[in-house]
Amino acid sequence: MSRHETSPTTVQPASNHRPNACCFCWCCCCSCSWNEDRERAWRASRETKLETIPNCEACAKPSPEEVRGWAQSFDKLMKSPAGRNVFREFLRTEYSEENMLFWLACEELKNECNKHTIDEKARMIYEDYISILSPKEVSLDSRVREVINRKMQEPSSHTFDDAQLQIYTLMHRDSYPRFLNSAIYKSLLQSVSRSSSES
Repeated sequence: MSRHETSPTTVQPASNHRPNACCFCWCCCCSCSWNEDRERAWRASRETKLETIPNCEACAKPSPEEVRGWAQSFDKLMKSPAGRNVFREFLRTEYSEENMLFWLACEELKNECNKHTIDEKARMIYEDYISILSPKEVSLDSRVREVINRKMQEPSSHTFDDAQLQIYTLMHRDSYPRFLNSAIYKSLLQSVSRSSSES
């Protein structure tokens, strides 16, 4: 054995300088380049997938009363196409736009009557938002996932009802309060109030 090699039983002296130690850590607590690269790749994959989706629903410019009404209840916000567009813009800043996209896809599925189209759309929704392989996967509990997996054997227009309700509740409790305090909502409120006082 050469003097530069170490035997397996030799204990290396402890060193305070371990440049690559954090690269074995799976948490986000370190700022090593490996973690930064992983984060960058994850965001890029999400953005690439979401780029192909139309930006918003067609709708008329909301009135000041309508915009103010969005702060009164989440239901009012979600029943308004303009409200959904603004909320979706906010969700995009939080990297959670897939929640709104999933909810909209479920609404579209519920209005479908053709059996073949229902099967096709249900499979697309599953691949896009339920599959753990999808970058747009929504956060659902295991009970709801099991229900969906059973229902997918014979999809209907209501296959995702439980999941849609869970995501609606998540957006209501989690994202909606932050939306009301966001610059996006506040600047829109100022802008519609200003234009109505000028007219």
